[in-house]
Amino acid sequence: MDPWIAHIAHSVGTSPAVARLAVGHVFGFLLKRHPDQANELIDKIPGSRQAVADAAAAPRKKSLLGGVLGGVGGMMGGSKGDMLALTSDLTALGLSADQLKRLAHEIFGGAALVIGKDKLRVMTDPIPGLSGFLWPNG
Repeated sequence: MDPWIAHIAHSVGTSPAVARLAVGHVFGFLLKRHPDQANELIDKIPGSRQAVADAAAAPRKKSLLGGVLGGVGGMMGGSKGDMLALTSDLTALGLSADQLKRLAHEIFGGAALVIGKDKLRVMTDPIPGLSGFLWPNG
């Protein structure tokens, strides 16, 4: 997992420690929403379970945007609330909107290589806007 994390960190413009926590948060989100498919993905990437555990155990820093998104997410609940909570966790790591876009491309691009685009789409298609962003040409 370390070479992949180093690649993500370089591409996103952050430290490997932040990239690893970000991957852990994203994989934790996927586990919550699509446990069967996410478990298959995580089992195929050594170190992923520990990244999820580390992200879950990490102290939650609050950014202004992260605090607002987390609060709104808590009120909304469901999949939209989960997505806002994930965004809150990622922005609290200090990631900008542009970095979040790059992070999504790197994580989901790598995941597609591991489990295939069709299996990954089962997890990403229900997330409003994400599927069109990740797969603009279908």
